[in-house]
Amino acid sequence: MSDSREIIGQTNGLEVPRYAGLTTFARLPRREDVERYDVAVVGVPFDSGVTYRPGARFGPSHIRQSSRLLRPYNPSVDVEPFRFQQVVDAGDIACNPFDLVEAIDQIEAGALALMGEGQGLVTLGGDHTIALPILRAMNKVHGPVALVHFDAHLDTWPTYFGAPFTHGTPFRRAAEEGLFVPGQSAHVGIRGSLYGTSDLAEDAEMGFQMINCLEVDRVGVPAIIERLRDQVGDLPTYLSIDVDVLDPAFAPGTGTPESAGLTSRELVAMVRGFVGANIVGADVVEVSPAYDHAEITGIAAANLAYEFVSLFEAARRR
Repeated sequence: MSDSREIIGQTNGLEVPRYAGLTTFARLPRREDVERYDVAVVGVPFDSGVTYRPGARFGPSHIRQSSRLLRPYNPSVDVEPFRFQQVVDAGDIACNPFDLVEAIDQIEAGALALMGEGQGLVTLGGDHTIALPILRAMNKVHGPVALVHFDAHLDTWPTYFGAPFTHGTPFRRAAEEGLFVPGQSAHVGIRGSLYGTSDLAEDAEMGFQMINCLEVDRVGVPAIIERLRDQVGDLPTYLSIDVDVLDPAFAPGTGTPESAGLTSRELVAMVRGFVGANIVGADVVEVSPAYDHAEITGIAAANLAYEFVSLFEAARRR
């Protein structure tokens, strides 16, 4: 960091009980509480693009509530993510729940406003439709990114009921718009049934490497990490996590659950594998608290967001 400004970190959990105070992400300061920031955590309470269970519009507030136990030192990657970079909770991007096209424009504008000077962005969804406008904003700041997409589903289908913008189509639209780098992007954790063999063929034509859950079982997490790091190289990299990449045992609170998914330990290890990479943004989406219990899904999502913030700190120290 080139200036001597004071960094405002978390509310001290040894002075104020973790169940008290404002429910910002990880009990961090709000955007309006600081003059400048390096990383913004923002919610997008939007689920008008879902095709099965609704409720992800309540995901950001649920993740924030589930983040109260996050502490200021991440020993697994040896960083203090809130000490040397100013991280803020930027609140929510308000978007139209009835007009998808207008909502997408609002999300893009809100994301761009938060990262227009090169700040890192961590987004709490919301359904996966929101990845498209965020990638549009990323493209305006960083150009096409290496996209690593963790999900049970491809999300590269053409339309649903004739609608081009849904949570099952964002990466088809992103491919059409040239928002990610073909050949240096990947899906991870794909599993479950498809509409036909053409789903896989069309997806490959868009330039995604496919790493399904069977491959994780076969070669193990370290080999997957090595493959992904080779794939993205030094490109600006965006990580997008649909929480349904986790097995429902680890993430019951989601809209389109699929059995035989990743464990939370496997997924966190893969995210940590990007320490030192050129991470420019990340999201965790599809948390639907109405189907959660004991904050299982919310806690998983909150910890993933914490790992994202840690990646920004690790990149800053490169």
